[in-house]
Amino acid sequence: MAALFYTLLSVVVVSLVSFVGAASLFLKHRKLDQILLTLVSLSAGTLFGGAFLHLLPEAVEELGFTLQVSLTLLLGVVVFFLLEKIIHYHHYCVPEELNQSSKKHPHRSREHIGVVNLAGDGLHNFLDGLAIAGAYLVSIPVGIATTIAVILHEVPQELADFGVLLYAGYSKKKALLLNFLSAAVAILGAVIGIIFGSRVETFSQWILPFAAGGFLYIAGSNLIPELHKECDLRESVVHFIALLAGIGLMVALLGLE
Repeated sequence: MAALFYTLLSVVVVSLVSFVGAASLFLKHRKLDQILLTLVSLSAGTLFGGAFLHLLPEAVEELGFTLQVSLTLLLGVVVFFLLEKIIHYHHYCVPEELNQSSKKHPHRSREHIGVVNLAGDGLHNFLDGLAIAGAYLVSIPVGIATTIAVILHEVPQELADFGVLLYAGYSKKKALLLNFLSAAVAILGAVIGIIFGSRVETFSQWILPFAAGGFLYIAGSNLIPELHKECDLRESVVHFIALLAGIGLMVALLGLE
């Protein structure tokens, strides 16, 4: 019962994080970039820490370091790679027929980007909801660690998504609403995760390494490369400290277990 309460509370909080996108309206571009990169560093640290210190150890404790764990972790990497590839294709590799159409109707092309972004983000949030549910079914501390890692990743992601929706031609109010609805898909993922978890004993054995693979892919392929684009020494030091702080936060949460 406690796991159910904490799971639903966590995914509601994760969904509400979508409203952070509105903050971008009140910050100068340069200041927003600085804040975003620091958040990206912190997020990368929590994702690495969550995967290596919480999700994988719990999976290995249940199953041992088996081929199943390794393959499920790789499945998480592959699924998130495929998801990102689909979004990237629709953003930058628009089919020729749409490209020709966009010359006559540029608004239609932008709207297409917004729809694809919402769909991809919704699927991503659904998987986050599954991961949070599976983590709480193992233990409350693992669930808390997973939730924090998801939230810290979602903050810079939601800022970026809000900007994409504005670019796609949506009004500020509509962009906030659609971004929230996309984020709220995490609640659906959590509910399905709870149902599966209560009926399928092996659910947590699959979802934990899968989530770990997703965390490692996001941190290693999405976040870290962004940090390497920063050449300023002072900013780089700040990012390094934020990365360590994210890992340190996950280490601190081990004390709850």
